[in-house]
Amino acid sequence: MLKRSKEKLWIGAHVSAQGGPYRALLEGKSIGATTIQFFTANQRRWKGTTISQKQVELWEETLKETGMEKIMSHDSYLINLGSPDQEGLLKSRKAFQEEIQRCHQLNLSFLNFHPGAALTDSKESCLKNIVKSLLSLASLINQGKTRLLIETTAGQGSAVGHRFEDLHYLIEHLHKEIPVGICIDTCHIFAAGYDISSSSGWNTVLKEFDHVIGLKHLYALHLNDSLKPCGSRVDRHLPLGKGHIGMDAFKKTMTHPSLKKLPKYLETPGGPSLWRKEIQQLMKF
Repeated sequence: MLKRSKEKLWIGAHVSAQGGPYRALLEGKSIGATTIQFFTANQRRWKGTTISQKQVELWEETLKETGMEKIMSHDSYLINLGSPDQEGLLKSRKAFQEEIQRCHQLNLSFLNFHPGAALTDSKESCLKNIVKSLLSLASLINQGKTRLLIETTAGQGSAVGHRFEDLHYLIEHLHKEIPVGICIDTCHIFAAGYDISSSSGWNTVLKEFDHVIGLKHLYALHLNDSLKPCGSRVDRHLPLGKGHIGMDAFKKTMTHPSLKKLPKYLETPGGPSLWRKEIQQLMKF
């Protein structure tokens, strides 16, 4: 009798790259991850980091040793591709350009980014600016294999991207020009008002996502519980099962046919010791 082959699961966490990108791979391996997310540069500084050829070679060697796949970068928190301020917009575009270049150097699968914030402008203008920013970098983006993933937001302040309609606008104006998709953050969509705390809730939210955006555009998930209740529009992460979302929702995430094969990245507070336990729990589900 033939044995059923075990499905490959891509589960990891946002790990540290202090000491060089290869260190992120090693930390991922140490917690039992099969994928990782990390910052290729300091996320709170405008000045970018240059990755040397020696670092690239060390990365490639360590990548073979660890067997990591579906690796994702997270861009700087300072970047706002929809900024109404011309100086801020130009700095954001330059920083994002440098991030794309680093992703290409390391041959990363995904670059995750927060879409932007309207600040003093309208949401509509912000969304248009984001499209313009990304299309201005289209030739560079298309030189590598990295797919840009727009992260769902909680809707704090003037941030856009907390409604599926915002994300639909961006995808519709971009997907024919550059490789792009969506990364659902469970804490963020819950805080934005999409109740995924039950199995039926997840089904309803995914049905709406498919109707408004299309599940074919969903490529990854950030797994985080939420300190604040559904619809609070406040982004505060908690360990899995310790917040208002609850562990049953994450079990559903690992078993739902539209989600189980997608790469998943923990951003829960607690560090490597917690992530090791959470990865084991998700694998069991």
